[in-house]
Amino acid sequence: MREIVDRFRLCAVIPSRNHYQALGGIVGVLAARGIPVFIVDDGSEAAAAQAISALHDPAGGIETIRLPQNRGKGGALVVAMKAAAVADYTHALQIDADGQHDLQSLDALLAAAQARPEALVSGVPVYDRSIPRGRAIGRWLTHVWVWIETLSLKIKDSMCGFRVYPLAAALTVLREEHVGRYMDFDTEIMVRMHWRGTPVVQLPVRVTYPPGNTSNFRLLQDNWLITRMHTRLFFGMLRRLPSLLGRRLLTKAEVSHWAALGERGTYWGLQFLLAVYRLCGRRACLLAMRPVVLYFVLAGAEQRKASHDFLARVRALQGKPAPSWRDGFRHHYDFATKALDTFVGWAHPKDIGPVEIVGGEAASLHLGGRRGALLIVSHLGNAEIARAALARLVGRPVHVLMHTVQARRYNAILRSVAPDAGADVIEVTDIGVDTAIALSERIDRGEWLVIAGDRIPVMSHGRVSEAMFLGQSAPFSQGPYILAALLGCPVLTLFCLREGEGHRAYFEGFADEVVLPRKSRAEALAGYASLYAQRLERYCLQQPMQWYNFYDFWAAPSSDGQ
Repeated sequence: MREIVDRFRLCAVIPSRNHYQALGGIVGVLAARGIPVFIVDDGSEAAAAQAISALHDPAGGIETIRLPQNRGKGGALVVAMKAAAVADYTHALQIDADGQHDLQSLDALLAAAQARPEALVSGVPVYDRSIPRGRAIGRWLTHVWVWIETLSLKIKDSMCGFRVYPLAAALTVLREEHVGRYMDFDTEIMVRMHWRGTPVVQLPVRVTYPPGNTSNFRLLQDNWLITRMHTRLFFGMLRRLPSLLGRRLLTKAEVSHWAALGERGTYWGLQFLLAVYRLCGRRACLLAMRPVVLYFVLAGAEQRKASHDFLARVRALQGKPAPSWRDGFRHHYDFATKALDTFVGWAHPKDIGPVEIVGGEAASLHLGGRRGALLIVSHLGNAEIARAALARLVGRPVHVLMHTVQARRYNAILRSVAPDAGADVIEVTDIGVDTAIALSERIDRGEWLVIAGDRIPVMSHGRVSEAMFLGQSAPFSQGPYILAALLGCPVLTLFCLREGEGHRAYFEGFADEVVLPRKSRAEALAGYASLYAQRLERYCLQQPMQWYNFYDFWAAPSSDGQ
């Protein structure tokens, strides 16, 4: 497969039936990036057809194709894909024409496609409250059916119309298999490509339903077509059952960037657990979580392998035997417990137990000053409870810097239990000049910033330093130290670990000021990364089960962070 897609020539394909108000803006964003566009007018009415036709500009890389009769979303996409292949493009970026998709996620999606040209790269929608409840339930039912049809949780969402196809693989499926041509298209082609061995890479994408947006979904006809599609796919799965099971047993787990793995769980699952917690208490809730955790341990090959690798390294340094499957289950169960503590802490703050602050004097040294500080946290322990402890300690705003698409997905769940919980989360993908200025203004006002030091940003652009961690060199992001140098503020670390019936938040000073000399910048960054890695290792050895980076932490990142 890889040799087929050594070239990467990308175009965009946009099907449209009566959607044109947002189309010009979408085309403008693509044109600014030099991406040619094929727009297929799928039998639009006169006003919309005229507006779509006006976008035709072959010299500017914009081709419009008019279909006199409506062929359905899938039918229009097939026309666009064939036109793209004839024009010698290797990949097609699919975007809906109604403006639902957040084009700020475009760079991350394209970076993932370039890093994995053989894969079908697709968005996983992060919805705001504008999504109709009926549509949300219908999508969830399709997710469940797809998990059954693929015998896998790999496809987190099969219905998102924001994706990048490797054209050769997609057209082979369209030529050799039956794929629905209406609203059943997106799901069916993804499942059938997955069956044929095309990798699926998914990234979170914010999706909204704009006011006045009209849907082309036909309630009776399309629901019937989707029902028929799932029937075809279910029996297709039964025919392929031996090969699908064999592939699951024999295929080595793929190694992903942490952002591509995402957080597993759903809004409704969270609400169920909180309901059990309110009715029956913490112990009953933890008991109810056990079969769910076991399911995710069995289904998550990559996370399971990463857990075993981490625990094996820790035990080797401690002179203990290799971890068993029970240790792996306990590790995953501990993560589920942490997640419960986080959301219970937001919904019922008094129920999380005492939070003891250790080393508060390290933070107190900077409390009397006019300016704020930068705090480096990690995915060891519970950073959210640590943030709450810090806010009480400093009595000032404490803002968390979080990767944009992850922040949106996290906040969407968090706000379901505490509407104001995400107010202090600052969404960033890459820290440019404008972002740095805005953050500097916050520091000047005496506010504090929180950044994770143990994950490499999606758009890291190679800004990593190698440092010894648990016996092997691992990549660490340079972002916290570059940001600290730009802000000229003091830096501390904070680790919040669950101990006994409560938590302990450990504050330590890291640097009064981060200095990056021009002539020895790389060496200075490596020194700060090494200092942080040593501190992180010390706390990891103290509470290894509270390490929640369930991916290959020691894998070298590619230049784009994927």
